[in-house]
Amino acid sequence: MPTLLGFAAIVLWAALALLTSLTTRIPLFEWLALTFGLATLLSLPMLLRAGALASLRAVPMGAWALGIIGLFGYHALYMLALKNAPTAQAGLIAYLWPLLIVLFSMVGQAWRRWVLPIAGGVLGLIGAGLLVADPSEGGFVQDYALGYGFALACALMWSSYSVLNRRYSAVPTVAVVVYCAIAALGGAGLSLLFEQWVTPTALEWAGLVGLALGPMGLAFFVWDFGTKHGNVTLLGALSYFAPLLSTILLVLTGRAAPSWALAAATVLIVGGAGLAAFGLRRQAGDRKKPA
Repeated sequence: MPTLLGFAAIVLWAALALLTSLTTRIPLFEWLALTFGLATLLSLPMLLRAGALASLRAVPMGAWALGIIGLFGYHALYMLALKNAPTAQAGLIAYLWPLLIVLFSMVGQAWRRWVLPIAGGVLGLIGAGLLVADPSEGGFVQDYALGYGFALACALMWSSYSVLNRRYSAVPTVAVVVYCAIAALGGAGLSLLFEQWVTPTALEWAGLVGLALGPMGLAFFVWDFGTKHGNVTLLGALSYFAPLLSTILLVLTGRAAPSWALAAATVLIVGGAGLAAFGLRRQAGDRKKPA
């Protein structure tokens, strides 16, 4: 059940790139303040339940730091990536995080068990390289280099958060409400200091509310529960449904142009994760066999 709930977050994240692409005109910190603020308001009933506040008193500082930095940092990097590179390409590079989850969760395993996961990682990196040098975008474009860098940092941030989150399995999921609230306050403060307010249009408000309800709202809670109590390695492998669905949504809605490079990169990245997942499944089967 926890792994299934974690998979629900993966489905919700398929809409992250599309909804974010509707709001890229909004300054970064204002965007963070509005999305996390709306997510906090929508999830407040969880915090007001009996015993919820009392359960947060024992949350260690490490868990607070990980949750706030993970959520705030990931989405700041994600927005910066989409502002500085084509949406589909930046989104797919950011979606290297499922593969990184698989690899990170294998640290300490015997080297022979790394063969298929490493092969999957190589395929994923080839796919990311193809995106960076996409011929339909004129090959490697220096102007997009910063965006691609933000996307890669984004992948490292979320994979690290997801793997480390398991260390705090005793922390109640309701703590995510506080993570969102502090991230919203931080975004608002930084926006007041460094940005000029931009009034969202009706379409941008729709995108912001959609983000707060799904990819930046409910998804946080089910992912938190899934990574703490489910199979995090399996979740990492299943997460490759997200970039596939995300790319399809972007193409169908006209937010990204279809190209052979985009299709090939999607197959390579998703296939790389599938290969890594197959290796993990085979290892699990070997461990269950009687000696």
